[in-house]
Amino acid sequence: MNNKQFCVVVYDISNDKRRTRLHNALLDFGTPVQFSVFECWLTKDQVKKMRVKVNKVIRPRKDHLRYYYLCAACVERVQTSQAGELTKLEEVLVV
Repeated sequence: MNNKQFCVVVYDISNDKRRTRLHNALLDFGTPVQFSVFECWLTKDQVKKMRVKVNKVIRPRKDHLRYYYLCAACVERVQTSQAGELTKLEEVLVV
């Protein structure tokens, strides 16, 4: 059974250094699909770790960041243009 959820992280940070640090931190958790937009398949523990890491980088009064959590049915309804495909959940088989 899959225990990962789909999360879209969107941010608007005017400071170049902080924006780059956040981008690099999010690379540990998801795939950049547009400028300042990441798609992530995460467990609850990974979500907690990501949010802790993000909170160490952003300045809440200056930076804007949103997390959108999509259910499985919503993920199936996401449409993309020719620019790319939705980030797929990688299934791992352990033998």
